[in-house]
Amino acid sequence: MAEEFNVDGMLDMFLYESGQLLEKLEGIILEKQDADCFDDADINEIFRIMHTIKGSSGIMMYENITKVTHKLEDIFYYLRESQPENVPHLELVEHVLSVSDFVTGELDKIKDGEDADGDESGLLADLDEFLNRLKGEIKDQGIRLPKANKSEEPKQFYIAPVASEDSHFYKIVIHYRNDTMMSNIRAYSATFALKEIAEDLLYIPEDIMSNEETGDIILAEGFYMLLQTKSSKEEVLELIDSPQAEKIDFDVLTLQEFGEELAHFGRADASEIIDLGDSAKSEEKPQKSAPQPGDYVVKSKEAGKGKTLAKHQPKQQTIISVNVEKMDSLMDLIGELVIAEAAVLQNPDLQAPGLELTNFQKSAGQLSKITTELQEVIMSMRMMPLVNVFQKMKRIVFDVSRKLGKEIELEVIGEDTEVDKNIIEHISDPLMHLVRNSVDHGIETDKQERVNAGKPEKGTITLEAKNESGKVYITVRDDGKGLNKEKLYNKALENGLIEDRPITDFPDSEIYRFITLPGFSTKEEVTEYSGRGVGMDVVVKNIQSIGGRLDIDSEEGVGSEMTLVIPLTLAIINGIVIKVGGSSFVIETASVKEFIRVGEDAIVQDPSGSEYIVIRDDCYPFIRLNEKYDLAGSQGAVEDGIVVILEYENKQVCILIDTLLREQEIVVKPIPSYIKKVKGLSGCTQLGDGSIALILDIAGLVQDEERR
Repeated sequence: MAEEFNVDGMLDMFLYESGQLLEKLEGIILEKQDADCFDDADINEIFRIMHTIKGSSGIMMYENITKVTHKLEDIFYYLRESQPENVPHLELVEHVLSVSDFVTGELDKIKDGEDADGDESGLLADLDEFLNRLKGEIKDQGIRLPKANKSEEPKQFYIAPVASEDSHFYKIVIHYRNDTMMSNIRAYSATFALKEIAEDLLYIPEDIMSNEETGDIILAEGFYMLLQTKSSKEEVLELIDSPQAEKIDFDVLTLQEFGEELAHFGRADASEIIDLGDSAKSEEKPQKSAPQPGDYVVKSKEAGKGKTLAKHQPKQQTIISVNVEKMDSLMDLIGELVIAEAAVLQNPDLQAPGLELTNFQKSAGQLSKITTELQEVIMSMRMMPLVNVFQKMKRIVFDVSRKLGKEIELEVIGEDTEVDKNIIEHISDPLMHLVRNSVDHGIETDKQERVNAGKPEKGTITLEAKNESGKVYITVRDDGKGLNKEKLYNKALENGLIEDRPITDFPDSEIYRFITLPGFSTKEEVTEYSGRGVGMDVVVKNIQSIGGRLDIDSEEGVGSEMTLVIPLTLAIINGIVIKVGGSSFVIETASVKEFIRVGEDAIVQDPSGSEYIVIRDDCYPFIRLNEKYDLAGSQGAVEDGIVVILEYENKQVCILIDTLLREQEIVVKPIPSYIKKVKGLSGCTQLGDGSIALILDIAGLVQDEERR
């Protein structure tokens, strides 16, 4: 029954499942990093994760991954079986994370099309040394060592059944969840796990690796196995247990019953086994009743075809996995659909006098409704919680604080906040820089310094996420020493990064932003984590590339707070189309506070010539877009135009426009790289008539007005 198989189509599943298991592993480890020990549930779960990765990497023939996961599985096997006391917990945590890092590195190589050729010898030596010490501790505590957790490769997958007194016979049917992908590979993993203990093993369908269609059969009818082994039911179940298994039917058979079941497989020795069972019986057993509805029976098929199991018809799958590239393509198509819809509904031909458009307007309204719902559905499919990103930050805090000798606790709030997948990919690196910065620069190294300041010895970093007004706010907050404004000012001046102006000319918010200037660093020594003058400027560039910003606030001696403000999605926004001269612009609807008409007498100037507008006794910075961007054809007069009050982070700015056109969904496109970057613009879009409109960057406009 041993068959040739290839790994085509298995690699993606192996990478995905292993990645998910490693994320779960790190979650367990980091949650219990400060505990005294792992509890029984944690030990069993870590053992199962290592066992699963070991088995799947063995199938994929990644030998180094198999070796290190098997060695760590050995450690948790002895912990589970012996339950020793006084296990060095933190050292064990570091060993688990070392294995996780090694496997993750090898998986990254595989994803990049490289060979998984990492040298595992050093890691194996460390794990061996720890395991030997653990065994010594177990013996010293008077606990008997359990049987070794052996994993020997048999010369043949299936061994002729030679039953002994301690042999057991089982019939097993695994029912996988309806949403399980590549269930034939899952089934093969079960057989691969059992080969270490099998005296005899047969299964239906037989061609699970050479015939992809067996996956549908397994989902519909289950995966049927007959097993002869010396292992107990509990040991077998532990080997074949899988997160995708909805139910496992497990029957203990007699030798006689096992022979009868083998007859269904067409095994030549089945009759001999039945005879042996007959002679071994001390009394007649009642004849087995005929299969009942729902029982698994072998259905005969035509010669030359494999056997299948008769059961219920396939159930409808309720969940499927989709390649993210297909999701991106679908999102692009929906964007084009939105543009095409605008082109139809805003077609100039519809403006011809005398046209009766009642029916058209009804159909257009229905089209708009469907387009909006379609957009909302695809957006919801792309939304992902930040939990995985935040878990990586937990690991960074653990590693960096250990290496810097600092005791730090990470508090996580709002990890279930959902963001577009593309946004998540853009914020992982910036967030990592912010967290490292808080660990290295923020939290004090000297515990006594914290105690003298009335703080606990252990530092705290808070990672918080929330949705608000169509934006996502991700805050990294520490209770460290805070930022020293004078030190920041002097360093920026020394490096020639700012003009030689008195510190009082700079608002606090701008002084704090000095740390984001390229080449700025207050670190005197270059370390693994800081002092190279890079990092925070990378954060700002990456965040600005997706239309976000970084806000910094601090209080010396109390701590610092850095907040990433990012859009929920990069794809489609609600916008208001305006016109200035012959040019069209788009303002994000959420940024608009008010439209108003005023006279020229509302405009005032300061001594430098900058204009402000007074509305209901409040004074706002005033921008004439026609002058800012040198646009011809604009009316220019305040009373002939419309003043738009824009709001950004509780700060307002007013702009003067000529015409307010309409509100519509806007497909955001980046400004081409061959066009020089212009302040106050964040992107562009195509309108229904085919023309291009520029999207105003409200944050940039407000910040420019603050600096003037």
